[in-house]
Amino acid sequence: MTGTTRSSGGLDDRRKRLLFRCWHRGTREMDLILGRFADAEILGMRDDELTELERLIEVPDPDLYAALTGDRPLDPEYATVLFDRIKAFRAVDHDA
Repeated sequence: MTGTTRSSGGLDDRRKRLLFRCWHRGTREMDLILGRFADAEILGMRDDELTELERLIEVPDPDLYAALTGDRPLDPEYATVLFDRIKAFRAVDHDA
């Protein structure tokens, strides 16, 4: 897979930006994890969840990846229900 499978058509500007940022992280592993999650979930996310995602994607890739793979805990301020959803999504999506 080379990128998003979801069209940004019909998304508001905020969701379009988040979808793009999730697919353009800087490391391929994080592109796949966050990009696939965003493809699947971005349309149905509430405003507060979008805000959490905006904060979460500011975490440096090595730290976020280590937390998602269970190698290192995430700082408590980022350990939200949304983070748990992304982690569970990654566990089901075995390719990432």
